[in-house]
Amino acid sequence: MDSRLRPNHFARRVTVLPLLAVATLVGMMQSPVAAQPAIAEAPVAAPLAVPSARDSVVARTIAKLMPENHISGQGLNDTISKRALQLFVDSLDPLKLYFYRSDIDEFAAQENFIDDMVRQGDLKLAYDIFGRFVQRVDEQVAVAQELLKSDFEFDSDESIVIDPDSIQYATNPDEARDRWRRQIKYSLLDLKDEEKTDEEAVEQLQRRYARYARRWKQTDSDDLLEMFLTAVTMGYDPHSTYMSPQTLEDFNIQMRLNLDGIGAQLSEKDGKTTVTRVIPGGAAAKHGKLQTDDVIVSVGQDDSGEMVDVVEMPLTDVVTLIRGRAGTTVRLGVKPGGVGVVEEYKVVRARIELEESAARGEIIEHDMGSKLKIGYINLPSFYLDMESARQDKQNFRSSTRDVRRILDDFNAKGVDGIVLDLSKNGGGSLTEAINLTGLFIDRGPVVQVKNSDGSVQQYADEEAGTAWDGPLVVLTSKFSASASEIFAGAIQDYRRGIVVGDPATHGKGTVQTLMDLGQQLFRNNRANFGALKVTLQQFYLPDGESTQRKGVLADVILPSITSKMDVSEGDLKFALEHDRVKQARHEVYNMKPADLIGMLRQRSMTRVGEDKEFGDLLRRIELYVAQKEQNTVSLEEDQFMARRKELDAQKEEEDETLETQLNPEEIYRDNFYNKEVLNVTHDYIDGLRKQNLAKAN
Repeated sequence: MDSRLRPNHFARRVTVLPLLAVATLVGMMQSPVAAQPAIAEAPVAAPLAVPSARDSVVARTIAKLMPENHISGQGLNDTISKRALQLFVDSLDPLKLYFYRSDIDEFAAQENFIDDMVRQGDLKLAYDIFGRFVQRVDEQVAVAQELLKSDFEFDSDESIVIDPDSIQYATNPDEARDRWRRQIKYSLLDLKDEEKTDEEAVEQLQRRYARYARRWKQTDSDDLLEMFLTAVTMGYDPHSTYMSPQTLEDFNIQMRLNLDGIGAQLSEKDGKTTVTRVIPGGAAAKHGKLQTDDVIVSVGQDDSGEMVDVVEMPLTDVVTLIRGRAGTTVRLGVKPGGVGVVEEYKVVRARIELEESAARGEIIEHDMGSKLKIGYINLPSFYLDMESARQDKQNFRSSTRDVRRILDDFNAKGVDGIVLDLSKNGGGSLTEAINLTGLFIDRGPVVQVKNSDGSVQQYADEEAGTAWDGPLVVLTSKFSASASEIFAGAIQDYRRGIVVGDPATHGKGTVQTLMDLGQQLFRNNRANFGALKVTLQQFYLPDGESTQRKGVLADVILPSITSKMDVSEGDLKFALEHDRVKQARHEVYNMKPADLIGMLRQRSMTRVGEDKEFGDLLRRIELYVAQKEQNTVSLEEDQFMARRKELDAQKEEEDETLETQLNPEEIYRDNFYNKEVLNVTHDYIDGLRKQNLAKAN
């Protein structure tokens, strides 16, 4: 169970460097292709080979395993069928540049039959829709290449819609051509902002579009099967996917070899390679500049290798370019936050060093009229050396062991309270989440797990005693996920401490497992039929609330940009709903009196309201939200560049803010945000002492 806790934040392909997470390719699908009277038909590209008998077996197997194993218990029905169609089409054409409205209407006629087709092993629909898509790509790329030969005027007052949800499919070739004209103007302005000449920008777009068309024609039957069946499985929830034989083989190799890379989690979003997490202790974290939401647009090898344009390149190909031997250099062309001028980052590849991703502690002398010693623990993940633990080695590494050593040192030095920083912690071992909670409670249930048959199991800390029984503050953010949420939620339910930070944590409360289809079909895995990654369990806190979607709510909220980012479970399509189970019987401590929580909130709000740096942060948050909510962008050059300049300045400020909140290298950084965390902690310790509640026992 330990290895299944890391959150998958994304509904499209997701890869972790140097470790590979399960690639989540939202598939494609749909109905037979009729003639389009209003739309000129181009010659259809050579079709893919017909699906094999093995492909049909895999489809029927997925149709059987999903309802049997998925936590929802939902059958493969019309609801899943409609969702699958939407996911499939969206993943092929997320910006609605290729399909016509008539194509989508034609596909919709089959939206209730995908479930029946998969049960029967009938994959014709996937091939028909994909064939139509490749045809439309050829047509529209030809239009784009023709438009690139013409002159563009950048002084007219027109705009482009940039929000995919606000875009409509073109109804005829003239409308499609105008959409492409605007798209090309946007791309040319974007490249002009990178200080390219007009000729260089046109040549780059010509190569990009040609590569895009070639990419889809190289799709083989395994790729198409993976896309189609993943669209079906993700109709259940965003973490259930089908892995083709090659993807499964790559995954197994990665897990065995632990290849070197930059230590960043990447996803493919609307044809762009986007950074979704920088892994503590990795090469990118050491470099210090790469951040969540950055977009990688080009990759170069060593100090002087050619920078290869990776826009619209498959994520697996981008990963291949980035990965390499430890000690070698990779150059990344990065748009911070996906906007503005491209910056070049030179990153020296390396393996993640455990020492730099392990728990670390520091004692801070904090003065608010009275002086207190506050122990600050930075815990980037819930880690466990499982191999050494299985071999019963005496000194195997684990987050619980390391935190216990830090607590012992804090106890010896007489700290007054402790802050446990989980704001960068994306999860890890369930066992460690339980054991670590046990350092702060005597004993009792830490998490409840509901299975696909509806049964609920409790997992408890069985070890009596605590390593720290004094005031405890847990610092969280929207990036705190999975095992972090279990820990923070348990501390809250036991009323053992308080949670401070973003309004809520990430909200991933589900567990996935990998089912080898060869093993399922033949009781051995010698035949590689790929694998199903399926969500089979859901987490619940001791009081019965699920962490799914809702996350763990902070007792004291601090302003942050991270809280406004669309990176939570609830931002994913078809994420499972929040629910609850019966409360588990457990002890309740007296470390969270309601009147004290009210006082902490009021005092913190007053300090934040009077602090200049928090005032600047609130202004930046307001700008960030306003920019994020913009649906259109002007294509008039002066307005475009003025907006870009504003975004660049804003992004620079955001980076400083994120660095303040999420810097992976320092245990504790003395800045306005962390000072307020310590202020809240100081008030909390004083408040408990005044009520004679300074210890959990």
